[in-house]
Amino acid sequence: MPPHSLIPNRRSCGRGAGLRLRRLLLGAIAGLLLFPLCGSGEPVPGKNDRLVAQVVCELLQEGHVTRPKIGDEISKRLFRRFLKDLDPNKVYFLKSDIDEFKKHETELDDQLLKGDMSFAYKVYGRLVERIGERLKLIGELLDAKQDFTVKEYLETDPTKVEYASTAEELRDRWRKRIKFDLLLQRLGAKPIPEAEARQKVRDRYKAFARRMKQLDNYDLMEVYLSALAASLDPHGAYLSPNTLDDFEVSMRLRLEGIGAVLREDNGQPLVVEIVPGGAAAKDGRLKPNDKILAVAQGDGKFVEVTDMRLRDAVKLIRGPKGTKVELKIMPAGKLEPVVYSLVRQRIEIKSQAARSEVIEQGKKADGKPYRIGVIDLPSFYAAPPGKDVGEIKSASEDVRRLLKEFMAGGIDGVILDMRDNPGGYLHEAVALAGLFIDQGPVVQVKDPTAGVRRHDDPEKGVVYGGPLLVLVSRSSASAAEIVAAALQDYGRALIVGDPATHGKGTVQAVINLADELPRVKGAKLGALRLTLQQFYRVNGDSTQNRGVLPDIVLPSLTEYLSTPEKDLEHALAFDRVKPADHENTGLVPTALKAVLKERSAERVKGSKDFTRLAADIERLKVLRGRKKVPLSEKELKAEMTRDEADQAERVKSGLPPKQADNPAAYKFPRDFTTNEVLKIMEDLLQGKKLLPAQGRGPLPRRDAVVVLAAGDRVFPNVARSTAANRLVPR
Repeated sequence: MPPHSLIPNRRSCGRGAGLRLRRLLLGAIAGLLLFPLCGSGEPVPGKNDRLVAQVVCELLQEGHVTRPKIGDEISKRLFRRFLKDLDPNKVYFLKSDIDEFKKHETELDDQLLKGDMSFAYKVYGRLVERIGERLKLIGELLDAKQDFTVKEYLETDPTKVEYASTAEELRDRWRKRIKFDLLLQRLGAKPIPEAEARQKVRDRYKAFARRMKQLDNYDLMEVYLSALAASLDPHGAYLSPNTLDDFEVSMRLRLEGIGAVLREDNGQPLVVEIVPGGAAAKDGRLKPNDKILAVAQGDGKFVEVTDMRLRDAVKLIRGPKGTKVELKIMPAGKLEPVVYSLVRQRIEIKSQAARSEVIEQGKKADGKPYRIGVIDLPSFYAAPPGKDVGEIKSASEDVRRLLKEFMAGGIDGVILDMRDNPGGYLHEAVALAGLFIDQGPVVQVKDPTAGVRRHDDPEKGVVYGGPLLVLVSRSSASAAEIVAAALQDYGRALIVGDPATHGKGTVQAVINLADELPRVKGAKLGALRLTLQQFYRVNGDSTQNRGVLPDIVLPSLTEYLSTPEKDLEHALAFDRVKPADHENTGLVPTALKAVLKERSAERVKGSKDFTRLAADIERLKVLRGRKKVPLSEKELKAEMTRDEADQAERVKSGLPPKQADNPAAYKFPRDFTTNEVLKIMEDLLQGKKLLPAQGRGPLPRRDAVVVLAAGDRVFPNVARSTAANRLVPR
């Protein structure tokens, strides 16, 4: 998942933007409707395209942190990005198509400022045409005999190839792709008969063609206008109404429906997971691998969903809690359909909320083990305001509750696991950091008009003042970086993980376009994710491009599996502001960090598991640097066998398979890396006992633990200056 983004008050876009948007209202078309593209692949623009495009351009020019002028340079960037997004591997468009499109390369800015989306529809129409042609070619190649003994390679780096100029060049490119597809079927964990493998590949490309033909005008605008926003920085995007709905679900961790995860399988919605606690789970009849044939709204009038867009089928299934939905199901392995009637419920996505476990580790002086509380924090979420908030409240309030539970049960230290945490709401990041510090600034924010402002801990006192270790990875971003940086700058926590976090130091606002156009009532126009500020640590450094550097670095594959901010196209530069006044608690002094780092390095050096990991990392570097994959069955099988042997060795050693997780009941994943984290935590708990004799001067007194009573106030508004400030996903 990409990084989440910080959001301040959208009104900070500036008064000029508001005045221009109001002028746009004068030309607004009444009765905005969503017109789908026809199934034949001939795009039909929607009546609201022009208005949405103009509003997006206005917001970008007036509100983006760089105050850009949408001119020829932006037009060229948009041209390249749009084509890349539609055909990333250069296998559908021909060079002649690109040459034709390139005539308009510097005209796109002028068109969009007028609300003209015609270029997007032209390119999309050509893409649908080319996809239809490729389906015929794919069918011919799948019917042809393949020679898997020839030593040849498939180029996997699109930057190394040009668009095909001739039919022969195009055919050879697709011949290699289809050969690779079939090889993967032959070498899978459960090889299937050749005829079945060919049909499986054929169905996959047909499904892709079907999905592309089903795009509506909002889908196309999402690709085109997102390419425009991404031409300014990596985190800008236009969110279609459907994407905006999904985003809101992800941020509040709740939806209303039956509680089933679906995917499209050869034109049919297929159940892949039943969400614990949902209506389907409580009913017990719906199972993974069941296929949904039709949906009725409790009135017996079924709507067939075969070959329907998956998101449209999901819309039919979701609905207000307490309402009835009927599903016509083909159970897995059965030949006769059945009908299940379910009552929709509100479902909380607990696997994405803060979770905890208490682990016993090592021995204290009295012979008893240390009790370490681990909190897994996947994101910085918040439920919508209201009385009926359910079990999931917000990241800060859920962590507050878990900390109280830890202390009530007796713990010696806490690990806050924010690996892969992409961010979330800004006020949640500020409030959560405040659980561990007494008072003071948590983060600074700068924009071109208001200058630098700081966001302070919203309440005096700490909830937990004991030993704290924060675990991060290269994919920890945005709000996660704010919290890790603040706790590091205050000397409040030991930071452990990859060599650096993601490095996202920009602030985005998700602006609902319907809110900007009050005269257009009842229309869903989507939203713009706009980069309008930058944030900085209390020490004055930006996290942009550099990220947060841990106190102790552990070798990790994730360092090489994710793309850091600094490698993203059009990423903003690193810079600094004046440090904010703050006190260092001294709870993790420099001398202690040095000792803990040295002790961890010695353990890692003597570990056979970390030695094997080092070899894996070197092999991964080679694979990432390789721009071609073998199409010889023998050579490709040898590479795949090495991966399978590595996985088998992990299981044999009693370690969990990679990426194993149980969303229903959280357990801190135990492998040699997390075992080392626990040993570092054990060292941290021993504190000054590990320091050399000459360096054992008195350590600063630990902050007093202030346990808030259950009746103490919850602070949904945080402080006046940050009440409307939010962090939202990318």
